[in-house]
Amino acid sequence: MTYVDGFAAAVPTANREAYRAHCEASAAVIMECGALKVVECWGDDVPDGKLTSFPMAVKKEPDETVVFSWVVWPDKATRDAGMARMMEDPRMRPDVNPMPFDGKRVIYGGFEVILER
Repeated sequence: MTYVDGFAAAVPTANREAYRAHCEASAAVIMECGALKVVECWGDDVPDGKLTSFPMAVKKEPDETVVFSWVVWPDKATRDAGMARMMEDPRMRPDVNPMPFDGKRVIYGGFEVILER
């Protein structure tokens, strides 16, 4: 069964192109590690909430934009092995491919797909 890793983060709006370049480099490694698809989205219509919201969840500052991303894997076993490989890949080191955002505010999780059309 397909497995998905999902991510949300706040990225300084001025770092949009740096973020895109970071994602491009990371996606190449992720695909080599067995992912079927990598999707990166730049927030366009992400409203503030009163109780919950993406901006609240990532502690978005006024000069930041919420991003939403996901990686599709064939199954959880491939994902687990791929993530382990990815973490060992020198192209993913922070000095080689630095994150142009605060990684402490990233929200992420792995999800078993229960419906796909």
